[in-house]
Amino acid sequence: MRDQGRLTSWNDDKGFGFVTPDQGGLRAFVHIRAFSYRTRRPRDGDVITYQLTWDKQGRPRAENVLFREQPAGREKKEPKPRGVLPASLFALSFIGTVATLTALGRLNWLIPVVYLTASLLTFCVYAFDKSAAMNRRWRTSESTLHALSFAGGWPGALIAQRLFFHKSKKASFQDTFRAIVVLHLAAIVALAMRIPGVLFDS
Repeated sequence: MRDQGRLTSWNDDKGFGFVTPDQGGLRAFVHIRAFSYRTRRPRDGDVITYQLTWDKQGRPRAENVLFREQPAGREKKEPKPRGVLPASLFALSFIGTVATLTALGRLNWLIPVVYLTASLLTFCVYAFDKSAAMNRRWRTSESTLHALSFAGGWPGALIAQRLFFHKSKKASFQDTFRAIVVLHLAAIVALAMRIPGVLFDS
């Protein structure tokens, strides 16, 4: 027998929340892995149907979860994240521009090395954090993600955000991230124009 309820306290970054049954009773814990066929990301307030189970500690838990509007027995693929191609082109164009300016002697050779290394590291950290969010493991703090972007890893972060659909919808996070990107763009322009007093000028 399947129950019906509404998602509450849904934390999309961590991938879990609770379901309050329509007929009254105890709230049940629900994890994103319990959704049988995900056509989209769950949202707070979604009406779902589920099978009520109990964990080892005797707490209620929802399993085999379906969105109410989704028919059972037919699997649908989760939509692909949008904006991956534009984000990748922008990030790679930036690194390509930095490499070109370095070849022309306008920038120190360490700069493209730093961007490439930091971007690869940041991309991997985002991938790890997304996996951790989906599987309830230890998470990477937002301050660490921003620090990696500030250290030169923002191109990798930009691609990872769109590819993994991670931190791309949180407004406060994106505001800080955009400020970091603008700061780096301005710094590269300043370096390339040989503005006096800018660090790393060759």
